Amino acid sequence: MPNQAVRFFEACDDTKKGWSRILTWTRIQGMQFFVLAVAICLSQPACEASNAGFRNGPANLPNQVSNEQVENMKLRIKFEDKVLTATLRDNKTARDFVSQLPLTLTLEDYASIEKISDLPKRLSTEGAPSGSDPSVGDIAFYAPWGNLAIFYRDAEYANGLIILGKIDGDAAAFNVLGSLKVTIESVK
Repeated sequence: MPNQAVRFFEACDDTKKGWSRILTWTRIQGMQFFVLAVAICLSQPACEASNAGFRNGPANLPNQVSNEQVENMKLRIKFEDKVLTATLRDNKTARDFVSQLPLTLTLEDYASIEKISDLPKRLSTEGAPSGSDPSVGDIAFYAPWGNLAIFYRDAEYANGLIILGKIDGDAAAFNVLGSLKVTIESVK
């Protein structure tokens, strides 16, 4: 079968005959190949287009933050009667997040693992890894949805997840039913 497929595609160089031969060959070999071929042809451009919105253009940074400011940058997260601190990583996504502070957000529970909220603007993903494996206490940006996530339970690797920092101490305070209204600000 592999040699048959190679010979077939070499014979399809002529564009006028190409589609006719593909359709004829798929009738012989079954519809599965045709569906697979079409899916492969369509998936690459579609994937590139869907990623273009958050991979290629960094968000506008009205308050540019230098590397020195983000390294060991501390955050204060206030909700109910609690005040927690967190330490940010030094990356472009974290700097972009700091440029949006202070923020007041409503965190909603997601999958009994994390609290999430939309951000006013998408964060830059320039130079970010393709995904991350979050652990308890991680603060992250989920690029496909454009939201902030705070993990109060361990989770599996997720494509598009960029770790911004980590809660200092116990993140169990986020493990409560319902939503939480929080204020996040930088500690100067």
